[in-house]
Amino acid sequence: MQKIAILTDSGSDLTLEELRENNLEFAPFKIIYSYGEFEDKIDLSPQEVYDSLEKEIPKTSLPSTARIENILNKLEDEGYTHLIAVTISSGLSGTGNAIRLALEDHPKLISYVYDTKILSMAEGALVLNTAKMVKEGLSFEEIIEKLPKLREKTYGYFTISTLEYLKKGGRIGKVAGTIGEILNLKPIISVDQEGVYYTYAKVRGRKQSMNRIYKIAKEHLEKSKCKIWVLNGGSSSEEFDSLYKLISGLDNIESIAPATIGPALGVHTGPGLLGVVVQEV
Repeated sequence: MQKIAILTDSGSDLTLEELRENNLEFAPFKIIYSYGEFEDKIDLSPQEVYDSLEKEIPKTSLPSTARIENILNKLEDEGYTHLIAVTISSGLSGTGNAIRLALEDHPKLISYVYDTKILSMAEGALVLNTAKMVKEGLSFEEIIEKLPKLREKTYGYFTISTLEYLKKGGRIGKVAGTIGEILNLKPIISVDQEGVYYTYAKVRGRKQSMNRIYKIAKEHLEKSKCKIWVLNGGSSSEEFDSLYKLISGLDNIESIAPATIGPALGVHTGPGLLGVVVQEV
């Protein structure tokens, strides 16, 4: 009989409570300051990271190999036969590859590392999908066949106050930088088929960018019933509440929930992120 474990990284932006409730294993990114290393979500909150950005922009790194190794050893000790790892886009992080390498030393675990080619709560949605399928009793083979199909229905879009942090962190991808800052353009950013950031739409000013996020959610909901997550990464409560209320009023929503951008992702976006994740059902 198959006993299936699920592993994800902190790029999924699931809360510690969601991880516990769904029996998920979790490999946190490292956040590295000049004065020490910290584990994403465990040692630092998003607000602590945003508050310190003016003094120092930390580096981020893959989950520690020791942490991954401890997880795999624990799963073997607990009698798990299979592991599905649902990871952040390989276009933005080498985490999936690090897990894949660690699994080479654990041949007893039949494993599948799924590169979501996306991040934040869009990745988190796919982790939750996987957990639901395990609870429903689907086999390892059935789940790994269904995951890519669920990914095709999962989308993420966000806007940020400044492109400065994406540029400094080397995560700018195909998003045009400097000239947009001069013209007060606030691009709506998404992730392409290679899992790299690109400009989905160009709008001018903060108010228009928020309105465009709302319209994107509306367009998806006009096509299909959807699960929705509204993203907040250090934006004001007034801005977030306004966007959440607007989107909540749309028709065809199966479920809607807020989601917070975690500390490690927040390092690269800076404060002021608003966005939406849509999964068509």
